[in-house]
Amino acid sequence: MQTIIIAGGKGTRLGLKDIPKPMVRMGDKPLLEYQIELAKKYGAEEIYILSGYLGNVTEEYFKDGSEFGIKIHHVIEPYPLGTAGCLKLIEDKLDDRFMVFYGDIVMDFDIDSFIEFDGKHNSMGMGTAIVHPNDHPYDSDLLQVDNNNRITKVIPKPHNNGEYYQNLVNAAVYIFSKEVLKFIEPDKAQDFGRDILPKIVQSGNLLFAYKTPEYIKDMGTKDRFEKVKNDLLTGKVAGLNKKNKRPCIFLDRDGVINKNMDTKPLMKDFELLEGVPEAIKKINESDYLSVIVTNQPMIAKGFVSVEEVENTHKKMETLLGEKGAYINAIYYCPHHPEKGFEGEIKELKTDCECRKPKPGMLLKAAKELNIDLEKSWMVGDSERDLLAGKNAMCKTVYVSDKISNHADYYAKNLNEAIDIILNKE
Repeated sequence: MQTIIIAGGKGTRLGLKDIPKPMVRMGDKPLLEYQIELAKKYGAEEIYILSGYLGNVTEEYFKDGSEFGIKIHHVIEPYPLGTAGCLKLIEDKLDDRFMVFYGDIVMDFDIDSFIEFDGKHNSMGMGTAIVHPNDHPYDSDLLQVDNNNRITKVIPKPHNNGEYYQNLVNAAVYIFSKEVLKFIEPDKAQDFGRDILPKIVQSGNLLFAYKTPEYIKDMGTKDRFEKVKNDLLTGKVAGLNKKNKRPCIFLDRDGVINKNMDTKPLMKDFELLEGVPEAIKKINESDYLSVIVTNQPMIAKGFVSVEEVENTHKKMETLLGEKGAYINAIYYCPHHPEKGFEGEIKELKTDCECRKPKPGMLLKAAKELNIDLEKSWMVGDSERDLLAGKNAMCKTVYVSDKISNHADYYAKNLNEAIDIILNKE
């Protein structure tokens, strides 16, 4: 797929003076070279680098790309045009569908999977944006996504106080249809996240979100730069590519993450249990994915709506994000097999494969996130949770003072459970 790299950043916060931000060294080569290698690894044969500030430095280093085994075209904007405005400079060179990177991002992800996902939607949509959770959503540009992976709202920073949101950060990696150019004005500075994506969503045209836990991070501050550079040079960035299986810690929700809500499953009543953000942050800092799998039978019973459950999850993600923690994915089962409740949702009154103790949610997560189930754990406070874990070949931690034949270990709370798991590595 044709690849465009937007490489116009100054790197002011990094204290750069003689080089543009994408040319900052990470080890023995500039960041931009890692991006070119990633694109080439997945079959790219031609790249356009759109530069601005000190673009001549970038051009002098890469030249026509022949030394790097790829064809490179350099376009230097005559004046600042932003991440989107500069695309107008090559409007007549663009393929019908093309991929865009921002040149200041440290990343390694399965581009084949991203292109395949976009291909399933390209007849309907203007494009696909990569989204993922991070540990600072409160100062990130966020995208809100429905159950069909359609982007429904763009939330640029700063956010409104008191607003709850999905922790789905715009990773600044896109595949676009050439039709996106009609939303970009010529000779005007414009940004994809701030200006163009909202226009597309508001116009009714479809944009899709590709969710991934892979490593895609900017390095805009000195502290963040040192961290991501270390992650890159130690192999962590490449190791988190989705082609590599990862272990996961599956978490029940009510009674493990938050105070039990069986009788009052409303967003306003949601409260995190003490120590939960700290426990989940430990997962985030490990090699494990963090995934919630929760039965929500109150939906089928008609006691609560899907919207209410999803708003509750937004509140959960917001509260966790404020403490620097995040969940990689949330799966919930809305079904319930028993009939006879006033106001019940008949089509959800079924004996499904996702309701714990069946392992359907864990198996779905394993398929979508390439999880190694035999190296994974299930943490729960009920026999259903433990059985679901065992049925998926996971080890289990029982957050309870009861005894169970299905528990491998016992813990008083989530924090203790995570310590047990991490100490067993």
